[in-house]
Amino acid sequence: MASEVVKAVHNSSSHSESTSQVRLQLITRQADISLPDNTGPIFVNTNLRRYALSTLVNALLQTEKPIPFEFLINGTFLRTSIDEYLTANGISSETTLSVEYVRAIIPPLYLASFEHDDWVSSVDVLSASSLEGKHASNTTLSGPGHEKILSGSYDGLLRVWNMSAEVLATSSASSTGGHTSSVKAVKFLSSTQIVSSGLDRTIRVWKYDEDLEGFSASLTPQIELYGHKASVDSIAVHSPSTRILSASADHAVGIWSSRKSDAPAATLTLLPQSNARISKRRKLSTSSSTPQRGPLALMRSHSAPVSSVAFAPTDPTVAYSASWDHTLRTWDLPTTTLVDTRTTSHALLSLTTLPDLNLLAAGTSARHITLIDPRASATTVSAMTLRGHKNAVVTLARDPESAYGLVSGSHDGTARIWDVRSSRSEKEGVVGESIYTISRESAGNDGNRVGGEGVKVFGVCWDRDVGIMSVGEDKRVQINRGKGIVGKEKGESRIS
Repeated sequence: MASEVVKAVHNSSSHSESTSQVRLQLITRQADISLPDNTGPIFVNTNLRRYALSTLVNALLQTEKPIPFEFLINGTFLRTSIDEYLTANGISSETTLSVEYVRAIIPPLYLASFEHDDWVSSVDVLSASSLEGKHASNTTLSGPGHEKILSGSYDGLLRVWNMSAEVLATSSASSTGGHTSSVKAVKFLSSTQIVSSGLDRTIRVWKYDEDLEGFSASLTPQIELYGHKASVDSIAVHSPSTRILSASADHAVGIWSSRKSDAPAATLTLLPQSNARISKRRKLSTSSSTPQRGPLALMRSHSAPVSSVAFAPTDPTVAYSASWDHTLRTWDLPTTTLVDTRTTSHALLSLTTLPDLNLLAAGTSARHITLIDPRASATTVSAMTLRGHKNAVVTLARDPESAYGLVSGSHDGTARIWDVRSSRSEKEGVVGESIYTISRESAGNDGNRVGGEGVKVFGVCWDRDVGIMSVGEDKRVQINRGKGIVGKEKGESRIS
């Protein structure tokens, strides 16, 4: 059977009798599409490309409906003919090539948009598969459609949405304990707590309460955190320790506690009602009675605004910060010590972790994403460069299931999906290409606006259950969903 299939594929793809052949060992890590154990190496023409190889694997599997496949050789996607790959990599056609096949990319389709009154800066999600949702004690996340989406807007408000685009809760106005300026970052700390930060230099912790049916909810101010002297543009949270990291335009990285009992008093001169020139009567007239606290520590080493922060995925006592000063810095949080600095060639505007690969992804002002190995043993700063955006890359999020995937958002008005295995070697190093581009639905057929005018993307989030959420200048949360966007290490297909 196998020989007949191979012969048929050869006949359909070969244009001359002189076409050389190579021996392939086809493998996969996905049990539901694996070939029989007795399938040995197969001789194929070296002029075969992805489509012909996909036809071959489908024939060997005897699939009722063709499955599109991608192929990896030595961990890199095959983007040429086999012959061109062998030549480019100096490999003899007499070698037995081990070729891994995975389900091909399926574009994430547009699902919905949630409209706001002003630009949307940040987005997060609470679902049964999200880290915070897994720790939830309530059962409101037990099934599809029960996910909650959190958005932060330039109108100074937080909103919690259900999957029907209905607003369940809106944060307080500035006169009753809310932000006094634009919100720049939002995160679910748990199923009952939310953290936000903004241009008003504060970080705020909110209590989130839903009614029993989940049809309405409330956001109540719990703590106001003061310490930064400029906009707080990015936050990261670690639910088990209740710790918060902050990145500020004042060049500092902050560590905070969301517990009132753990948080020290705030510096009086930084409190809005505590200026020494303001009368006691004015102090007593403040409309907010929310407890005010200070940082556990402020770490100062950057020489320019800090754009993004992240906890180390496997060790919450380690943090990373990215800055406009071109550096990525590693911090030991218990001692607030700077332990490592990696200097790049451009301002770093965003950051996310790829823990299984021991890499950090940093978006830059130069329109690309740099993958950095933060370990002391790393011999180079940049392990790979991801190119494709046409403007600054200001937001990143990793694929919740694939070790190799991430999504980026840019001021060019697009979000791009990447698989770091989709790469090629160039003079300057390994370069990756995006595997799919998500345009703003609000732009219609005019999705490629110069510089992303009117549709700049400010924030992205990727959840297994909800999909890819992106927010920005068009005043919308946009949701796109696909199936198996980036191939997994193990097994079953998924909805992302």
